[in-house]
Amino acid sequence: MLANDKHLGSREACYFLTLNVVDRIDVFTRPAYKQVIVDALNHFVEIGQVSVYAWCLMTHHLHLLVKTPEGSGPAYFERDFKKYTTPEILKAIEVEMDLRKDWMLQRFEDFGKSLKRIEKCHLWQNCSSPLHIDATQPDLLMARIEHIHENPVRERIVDLPEAYLFSSARDYAGGKGLVKVKVAQQPGISKIKLLSAN
Repeated sequence: MLANDKHLGSREACYFLTLNVVDRIDVFTRPAYKQVIVDALNHFVEIGQVSVYAWCLMTHHLHLLVKTPEGSGPAYFERDFKKYTTPEILKAIEVEMDLRKDWMLQRFEDFGKSLKRIEKCHLWQNCSSPLHIDATQPDLLMARIEHIHENPVRERIVDLPEAYLFSSARDYAGGKGLVKVKVAQQPGISKIKLLSAN
């Protein structure tokens, strides 16, 4: 039901997720680490596991507004996304000339030990507390998208949301961002129409 002429119905609910790095470690400060997230989001979009309506990557967390296929809740996407990105980010940290490399890897390993997990390193916090967004309420949906895009402005990284490369704000400003998002537009007062952006 994501054809260009269809509207989001109640069965096509969106979810707002915030994926946090353990101990709020500022991992995503280098382009190589950020690119892992961009590539992973595009991968999950391409295989049909998720539709991304908005995203913003900050130094220690990722905000997402997504829709998952019917019968597959956001927990499945979150689990697979974390499982997919963790080794890729750790690999990128290993090869980068980053003075924080040993410190970060040790923190991730210590966190994994504290949870008594099988994995050697634990990069993401366990719980994201997905928030259901009623897609039949356009004001609520657009407010959440705006909140996501305003993150780098609130942090004084940029003056305008669309100036920040690692978010979907450019897509909503008429440009092309790094991730294949579906742009939510308001054709009328009562509904939000979802159009493919890329």
